[in-house]
Amino acid sequence: MYKGVLYLLAATFTFSLVNFGVKILSGPNWILPDAQVYPVHEMVFFRSVITLSICIAVIKMKGIPFFGHNKLWLIIRGTTGATGLFLFFMTIQNLPLAVATTVQYLSPVFTIIMAIFLLKEKVKPIQWLFFAISLAGVFVIGYEPAEGEEIKFGWLILGVISAFFSGIAYNAIMKCRNTDAPITVVMYFPLIAAPVTLIWCLLGGFIIPQGGEWIVILCIGVLTQIAQVCMTRAFNADSASTVAPLKYIGAIYASLMGFFFFDETLGMIAGLGISLIILGVLLNTWFKKRKSVTVL
Repeated sequence: MYKGVLYLLAATFTFSLVNFGVKILSGPNWILPDAQVYPVHEMVFFRSVITLSICIAVIKMKGIPFFGHNKLWLIIRGTTGATGLFLFFMTIQNLPLAVATTVQYLSPVFTIIMAIFLLKEKVKPIQWLFFAISLAGVFVIGYEPAEGEEIKFGWLILGVISAFFSGIAYNAIMKCRNTDAPITVVMYFPLIAAPVTLIWCLLGGFIIPQGGEWIVILCIGVLTQIAQVCMTRAFNADSASTVAPLKYIGAIYASLMGFFFFDETLGMIAGLGISLIILGVLLNTWFKKRKSVTVL
């Protein structure tokens, strides 16, 4: 009954660790004070190469058809997922970790909205109010900067676009849940991202990792694989409206990591915006659970 929820909780925590690693390689910090600043496309490349290698090994070991069956939706999953990831990494580099994570976690809103058309899921009128509350939080965050640091509205919009692409990717995952193994669905993400970012690295220059940076990069790749498998299994096990909103727990992890490790302190209005985003999704989750209990 709760398998999808447990998988999503595991994925959310692991993704938070991945974002933590990306933040370490995005600018000066006391964790790795001499770390080089990596461009987004190179971090996506490293992450993709590691996860692709793991996926290929597992697929060969299990004898699963390499390119899967539902190729159209697998390609859509890989393309939209890679696009959303790239934009998200850009916001991590340019926004406080808690803000970047919370704004990107608007993806459950887009996931549920698009599931109306793609998966024929039912949404009640009051849920649109809950969605509006979450989206209003984005505008509130942009109203007041964090202490001494301007939160540029353009980066917030980029985060919303990232969430939109992620919402498409999550629906693609559910489109493939009865046709392809979770590891195949996961593989299409790096299968598309790796060659594209490799070309980008070759054309735009390449930073060779040094010392502890290798450990961070390896952890980003391995933890991504674990998180992707857990997330895919979560969406395979339950409906979008049930599991997708639980991604917002990652905002709590991001706030704590940003505060304790990157000295990020948000102003009261920015904190209110984050609270509105989370509140809207929690209200939607409560409504869906209440409705399902009433039906039973």
